[in-house]
Amino acid sequence: MTEPAVLHTTADHVLSLTLNRPEALNALTPGQRDEIVRLLSEASASAEVRAVVLTGTGRGFCAGADLRATAATPAAHVAGDVARTLRTGAQRLIAAVLDCEKPVIAAVNGTAAGLGAHLAWACDLVLAAESARFIEVFVRRGLVPDAGGAYLLPRLIGPQRAKELMFFGDALTAADAARLGLVNRVVPDADLDKTARAWAERLATGPTRALALTKQLVNTSLDADRATAFAAEAAAQEINMTTADAQEGVRSFVERRSPAYRGC
Repeated sequence: MTEPAVLHTTADHVLSLTLNRPEALNALTPGQRDEIVRLLSEASASAEVRAVVLTGTGRGFCAGADLRATAATPAAHVAGDVARTLRTGAQRLIAAVLDCEKPVIAAVNGTAAGLGAHLAWACDLVLAAESARFIEVFVRRGLVPDAGGAYLLPRLIGPQRAKELMFFGDALTAADAARLGLVNRVVPDADLDKTARAWAERLATGPTRALALTKQLVNTSLDADRATAFAAEAAAQEINMTTADAQEGVRSFVERRSPAYRGC
């Protein structure tokens, strides 16, 4: 029996998503992409999921979109096809990560190229194995960066650094990615799963709604002026104060004990 191309399990309120095409360095097929979008959407609405870990099997995290599969089944071209495919495909995937209402951790176990690099950088936290590599591979293929790269990278490291990566397409080591601020932490390969699990379990015991609202505030802050950002902050705090977790947080402070958050 063939294993599914996306493995997923939920334990201790952590959803683990694993790309499972190691023979192709986990290059994403449309089916895999749509499955991840579906699972992230379900995670947002599920009380059983309070954190998500995204990783891959084998030597690759994700080598980008599976261009071989696309080239093998060419179709008649209609004006707007490419843009439409991007909107409903790679861009939809990146948006699903950015919009997921639970914290998403990328555990980058190997090569992350093109769409794969952007998939990692769309996550809220990025852990990288020492052997991980990040490659803005588009220029090597004569392509314009897609999958939200020109949106994500300048916001993470500034326009000049982003252009350097995108213009040259050189491989970036995990250590160099960390120095640029693209990776939160680099760990030995053998410790990646354990570290990602520990981070996810810590997030899964936190105030879930407060984390979701915090994620939303941070993700929208760079596109907003100060007045808009301050108004959004005030509205988020107003919403959050109606949650049981916020009330538990305040109560535990007054009672001088550790809070016990329930994710609601």
